[in-house]
Amino acid sequence: MSAAIVRIGAVVEDRAIQQESNIVMRILLLTAAFCALATAAPAAGATDPVREVMDVTTRNWASTDGEWSYLFAEDPLRRLFSLRFQAAYREAAKRPAYETEDGGPGDPFGYDVVTASQDGCPLEDVSIHPAGAQDGKTPVKVTFKLWRCLDQVELRDSLNEVLFDVVAEDGRYVIDDIHRIGPDGQDSLLAEMGQLATEGQ
Repeated sequence: MSAAIVRIGAVVEDRAIQQESNIVMRILLLTAAFCALATAAPAAGATDPVREVMDVTTRNWASTDGEWSYLFAEDPLRRLFSLRFQAAYREAAKRPAYETEDGGPGDPFGYDVVTASQDGCPLEDVSIHPAGAQDGKTPVKVTFKLWRCLDQVELRDSLNEVLFDVVAEDGRYVIDDIHRIGPDGQDSLLAEMGQLATEGQ
């Protein structure tokens, strides 16, 4: 009888230990899940302005019949780009690359800043890859194919790569610079706007 009681007591104790272990395991799993969400959330939020820029760019290149949407019209410029970028653009725009039909301020570039081109095909295989935040900014890499409608295999299969610097400003994520990646490295749209602003002074 006493041996049976001892065995029952041991079983009860084992079950109590197992339940406590399960509770600890659940707490650890929940903690890990919350940490993963906390890490992923900023990266996910950082892609929002980049996704909107790429949506506009994709629509612009989808057809020659559609109306072109300017990335740097007042509303997207104010919502999607940093104050530093906005100021640099407005200075550069004082020296437009072409005259507009309505006499308003023209774009300072004269080409699409994402594709770095005046020509191209509908974008294909657009992919957006956020990286971890570094020194207050989150790099977001975008790749796409611009020349799929051409016959030349080398151009058809070429992959464009663009790097967006995304920063947090006034409680939201905005683009602070755009870098087009090429064989010689990467450029800076912010630096290009600074150069355009000083030309002719």
